[in-house]
Amino acid sequence: MGENMKVIIDTDIGSDVDDALALALALKSREIQLEAVTLVYGDVDLRARIALKMLKLAGLEGVPVAKGVQKPLLREREVFWTGHEGEGLLTPQDDVLKPEAIHAVDLIISKVMSTKKEITLITLGPLTNLAAAIIREPRIIENVNQVFIMGGVTRLSNGFDLPFREHNIYCDPEAAKVVFESGLPITMVTLDVTLRVTINRKDLTEISQVGTPFTDAIVSMVEQYLALYKRDCTWLHDPLAVAVSIDESFVKTKAMKVIVETKGEATMGQTLALTASPKEANAKVSVDVDAERFKRFFMQRIQTV
Repeated sequence: MGENMKVIIDTDIGSDVDDALALALALKSREIQLEAVTLVYGDVDLRARIALKMLKLAGLEGVPVAKGVQKPLLREREVFWTGHEGEGLLTPQDDVLKPEAIHAVDLIISKVMSTKKEITLITLGPLTNLAAAIIREPRIIENVNQVFIMGGVTRLSNGFDLPFREHNIYCDPEAAKVVFESGLPITMVTLDVTLRVTINRKDLTEISQVGTPFTDAIVSMVEQYLALYKRDCTWLHDPLAVAVSIDESFVKTKAMKVIVETKGEATMGQTLALTASPKEANAKVSVDVDAERFKRFFMQRIQTV
């Protein structure tokens, strides 16, 4: 169980509602000392306003929010953008919310290098900011405490009904390759386990009973997202990664060698998790999840006043 972890959350908040739910979980978790929120991929100005609005609603001041890299590392593919980002949360009055002047990559480097072995990184989007930070200052590799990545899919535990690649890795596979080959201490929270944890309309009714501006915003964002995709539930991908940073026993992991495919015409962005010796392994890969215990944890934390 983590205690007083100094955490940077790197996120593409706004496209899937799970990023906002993950930030909400972090804000409601006493174990996490949020050092910064960094934005990656697409319209990072809009993503920054979303993060700043959530911090404001949570009553948390002084946490730096910084814009990062907008396009994939090699700038060779289009940015995925749904167009609904910010709906259900932002109003015209929130246009005054401004991030820090410092670039996200510089902020990550500065935080890691000034607090040796103390910063835990939780990445909830494409890995472009982290890859750029590694390229710019390789010494962060030996100075990071831990890295928790929501990303990738192995199809080791749930079979071949799962997608063969996952969004965060697919959006920038070259960046992911840099990160997984870096030697960082990585725990990989994969689609294999996150697809087993959901939030539904009954949960929203329960959360809405808290009645704070913060919980009202959470309910509004999720309802907006469910309406957009005409569903009655959605997955808690990113919140599970935050929870695992606090208590790794929510998932069962196996030390493996993760390879990110960057060359295959049909397999670009696929993550291969291979059995490996302790020396060859480059990540702890999640292969199972205690879904019920995690869901109770998530709901209790989100409803904390």
